[in-house]
Amino acid sequence: MQFAILAMEAEADYADRTDPVAADAYWASWAGYVVALEQSGVLSAAAGLQPPGTATTLRMRGGDVEVQDGPFAEVKEHLGGIFLIDVPNLDEAMVWAARCPAAARGSVEVRPVLPPMS
Repeated sequence: MQFAILAMEAEADYADRTDPVAADAYWASWAGYVVALEQSGVLSAAAGLQPPGTATTLRMRGGDVEVQDGPFAEVKEHLGGIFLIDVPNLDEAMVWAARCPAAARGSVEVRPVLPPMS
C-alpha cells in the first residue's frame, strides 16, 4: 500500500538549510533518512521543496485566475518535502514517519495514496 509522508518544516528549518553552522547537520539528517528508505526498498519517490517564499498560489474565482506570490496559508509550518513509500500498512508507514527528520522539529503527516484512476 502506498503512503505519502509529508514533511512539514518551520521557518527555522528552512534557515538551517543555508546556515554555515547548521547546514551540514541538516542535510546529513535528510541524506541518512533517504538512504535508509532506499536501502529498505520502500521508497517509490521523493522530492524536497524550495522554501515557502518561492511558492506561487493560483485560485480560480468566478472564471478569473488569481495569482499570489508565496504560500496561500499563514501557518507556522510549511510543506518541505514529500516521500512516497510502499509498505504493508499504516503502522509501518508510521514507523518510517517517526524516523523522518521533520518529526523532531516540525511535524510529519502520513496519508494513504489513492489508487490510480485508470
